Amino acid sequence: MPELVLTGHAGRIEARYHHSRIPQAPLVMVLHPHPLQGGTMNNRVTVSIYNAFVESGFSAIRFNFRGVGRSEGIFDKGEGELTDTAGVLDWIQNMNQGKRKLWVAGFSFGALVGMQLLMRRPELSGFVAVCPPANIYDFSFLAPCPVSGMIINGENDPFCPLANVNKLVEKLNSQRGISIDYRTIPNCDHAFTNHLEDIKNCVMEYVLQGSGKMAVNA
Repeated sequence: MPELVLTGHAGRIEARYHHSRIPQAPLVMVLHPHPLQGGTMNNRVTVSIYNAFVESGFSAIRFNFRGVGRSEGIFDKGEGELTDTAGVLDWIQNMNQGKRKLWVAGFSFGALVGMQLLMRRPELSGFVAVCPPANIYDFSFLAPCPVSGMIINGENDPFCPLANVNKLVEKLNSQRGISIDYRTIPNCDHAFTNHLEDIKNCVMEYVLQGSGKMAVNA
């Protein structure tokens, strides 16, 4: 997969893009974990999520936030990273004209940024949030959450504890018209050691069946 260089507000954005051969294929952006904690678009969990969407027929893009890899700029505490994501959203929409479903997916910090984007871009129709850091960040901005989606967490994740994610899911599921497909993977840590296929399988199952299938095929 060749390197793609986009133009962002802070300079270059390094990306990888897969274009689906399926006519009017849905689109997805996959966001990586915290830049100051070693997060990149090549993080193994991020790539597993990305591959799940690719194999489900999506046109998919993942990219490095500002200051990561060959992306220019410096870490901006989430604000600049959200701007980067909005710019990549514009790019993938311009590359794929016509009415298409659009998803956002993210791991840890990337899940936070993705869910913030939901509140700013009404064209988003679905999301996957893996290990949303509900113990560190306030997710009360999802009031109301605009679309249904999937949340995945490891049972033994010390960085995104299950108790905090459980509370987030309960709050979202209590909102009218919102349904969260919540999966917890047993004996699984934050890095999903020995469980990368489990993430991939969960995402593909959701996207291709049940609630997700409606969003893909609509």
